Amino acid sequence: MGGKGTWRVLVLHGPNLNLLGIREPQVYGSASLDDINKKILQWAKREGVQVEVRQSNSEGELITLIQEAIGRYQGIVINPAAFTHTSIALRDAIASTGIPTVEVHLSNIYKRESFRHQSYLAPVAVGQISGFGANSYLLGLQAIVEHLRIGPHT
Repeated sequence: MGGKGTWRVLVLHGPNLNLLGIREPQVYGSASLDDINKKILQWAKREGVQVEVRQSNSEGELITLIQEAIGRYQGIVINPAAFTHTSIALRDAIASTGIPTVEVHLSNIYKRESFRHQSYLAPVAVGQISGFGANSYLLGLQAIVEHLRIGPHT
């Protein structure tokens, strides 16, 4: 696969991201999840990429969505939120599918509490983008599409 319009990407939002806009705006900004999803879908339309966006507060549901992505999506962009630092199960799901995945975060997790510096997903992701607010998702989408288009970087 290659070229414009051929990629299908699953975008996953993890726990508590449904509260964006009211949840700690000094950390996460004032954009709501709906605002972010609109930006994602506008970007996808402009770039000719098919995107499905889902949010769950449930670790099990996120794992199921990742597993069900096999054969349906060529890439995943995920903001695992707090599961970044706790979920070996999410890490294993991503590793098991073989689907290239970009991990994104609204805040710079390395400027925050030390427990947030550890990501269980980073070692099985193509890459990680953090600290750019809602634009982290758009940068993650650009990164995954470029990765799919030209293949892994050495």
